[in-house]
Amino acid sequence: MIDILIDSLIDTLKLLPYLFVTFIALEYLEHKLSKKNEKLLAKNKKYGPIIGGLLGGLPQCGFSAMASNLFSSRVITIGTLIAVFLSTSDEMLPIMIGEKMSILSIINLIGFKIIIGIIVGLIIDLIYKGNNKKAGFEIHDMCEQEHCECEHDGILLSSFKHTLKIGLFILIANILISLIIYFIGEDELSKILLHKNILTYFASSLIGLIPNCASSVILTELYISKFITIGNLLSGLLTGSGLGILLLFKTNKNIKENIAILSIIYFVGVIVGIIVDLVY
Repeated sequence: MIDILIDSLIDTLKLLPYLFVTFIALEYLEHKLSKKNEKLLAKNKKYGPIIGGLLGGLPQCGFSAMASNLFSSRVITIGTLIAVFLSTSDEMLPIMIGEKMSILSIINLIGFKIIIGIIVGLIIDLIYKGNNKKAGFEIHDMCEQEHCECEHDGILLSSFKHTLKIGLFILIANILISLIIYFIGEDELSKILLHKNILTYFASSLIGLIPNCASSVILTELYISKFITIGNLLSGLLTGSGLGILLLFKTNKNIKENIAILSIIYFVGVIVGIIVDLVY
C-alpha cells in the first residue's frame, strides 16, 4: 500500500512541470495575445495533427497532458489532440530498451504510431471541421469554475494554482487506479490477453487506456515473451496516452465530446491491431 502511494506521488510529480508550462502558455494566450495573433494561430490549426503526431512520438507522456489542456481551451483541434494521444509513447521505450529489444523494432513501433496518429488526426479534423471553430472551455472559464483570481494573481501565480489543483486530482485518480490493479492483479490482466481470438484486440485496447505505467509494462512484457502478437501490442500502445484522457475529462466539461474522443482512440486501436496482424 505504501508503495502504491509513493509510486502515484512520483508519477504525479513528474507530470507537474508539463502542466505548469501548459497553464503558463494558456494564461499568456488569454491575457497577452491580440486578435490578429489568435487568428494566425487558428489559421495554422490545419497542420496541428502533423505537429501533434510528431511531438507525441517523443518518449514521454507529458505532451498528452499538455494536449488535453490546450484542446479544452480550444488552442488546438480535436484532430491534433487525437494525433497526440495515438502517437504518445509513454513508458514503452525504457521498458523495451531494458528488455534489450532491437532499436530498429522500437523505432518502427514509434514511427508507426506517429503515422497512424497523423493520418487519423487529419481525417478527424476534416470530419469535425465546423466543431473546431466553436468556442470551447477557455482558460477564464476554468478560473470562474475554480473561483480563483487569475486577473489579480498574474500569469505565474494563477498557473501555479491551476497546476496544484489539477495535480491533486491526478494524484487521487492515480491512487485509485493503482489500487484497482493491485487487487485485481497484473497476472489476471495478463491472462485476459493469452487467448488467441479477436477479443484480445478489444482487451489490449482497453488495457492500453489505463492511465498508469502498468498497461505498458503488461503489454510490452507479453509481446517480448511472445504471448501476444504485434497487432495486440499496437492495439494497446495506440490507446495508451498516459494521463491525457484522464485530464481531458477533468478539464473539458463537454462529456459527450470526451466520450467521442475516447471511443475514437479505442476503436482505432482495435481496428489497427486487427489489420496489422492480417497483413503482417
